[in-house]
Amino acid sequence: MSTPTLSELARESRMGAPGTLTTDREVRRVSLADLDARRAEVTEQLWSAATDIGFFQLVDHGIAPAEVDAAFAASQAFFALPAEVKARYPLKKGLNAGYEHKSQVRPSVGTPDQKESWQLTRPHMAGLWPSEDEVAGFRATVLAFEAHCHQVAMTVLSCFADVLGMPRDFFAAVHDPADPQHQSCLRLIHYMAFPAELVGVPGTWRAGAHTDFDCLTLLFQRAGQDGLQVLPGAEAARPTADGYAWTPVPATDDAITCNIGDMLERWSGGRLPSNFHRVAAPGPGQSRDPRFSIAYFAQADKGAVIEAPAEEPITAGEFLLRRIQANFRP
Repeated sequence: MSTPTLSELARESRMGAPGTLTTDREVRRVSLADLDARRAEVTEQLWSAATDIGFFQLVDHGIAPAEVDAAFAASQAFFALPAEVKARYPLKKGLNAGYEHKSQVRPSVGTPDQKESWQLTRPHMAGLWPSEDEVAGFRATVLAFEAHCHQVAMTVLSCFADVLGMPRDFFAAVHDPADPQHQSCLRLIHYMAFPAELVGVPGTWRAGAHTDFDCLTLLFQRAGQDGLQVLPGAEAARPTADGYAWTPVPATDDAITCNIGDMLERWSGGRLPSNFHRVAAPGPGQSRDPRFSIAYFAQADKGAVIEAPAEEPITAGEFLLRRIQANFRP
């Protein structure tokens, strides 16, 4: 099975071929309820979904709806600040910490994503927190939410460790929030209202096709704010005459959408696929309203060594730095 190259995806984007969306692929929902008693069952469901499409949705995950709502409220309050205020907290180069505006350029399209984001990476947050006067309760709300995301991510990764023959706590040991080399990241994301004049323009996306760099991504979306699409490996190997067949990922308030990232694909020896995904621009007649999401990227600590058969060992820090440098404008 082959996957498309970035140049092939770029060609599709320039031609304006959106691909044929397919509904016969299921983005499976996996319940984490009563995990201790159901661990073998849950592990099988997670592994099956991850190896099929690379994406799945978690329900009964333990993060209360009120906490998710509070995190989105904090996010919207921050992005509503004047541009000159947000600019006081600029992104620290190579560290996934701070604020950026339309600076992430996907190699698949060569144009900036139509979004702004604020990123939390625990060891690097000095000077990057908005004041209480600017957004009341922001720091406490976001830190607590990030900690709960970490717990859920480590639960899922412990299930994958079981299948991969690793110690159950293997991934937790290399994603240590107390480690000064910790680089897992919580990203608050705001896709701005989409300009009417860009609807239907070839090569325009809210976020161009890409894979994630991490081990595991947890994505929180809001119902009615669709647009996320995934290109499963089987469809990537068999493009249609109209382009690649992208599968929509439903946006719901109750589920966490998860996907495998490049780090875990490498660590698993390719058994767990990191698949291309994108956020499509609205088409004619679709809502052009702003879109908000929150992503947690479980990225191994910088000093962790990623080792796999037929691959040169590389530290997670060097792995991530190379990927960041390829996706942001100087």
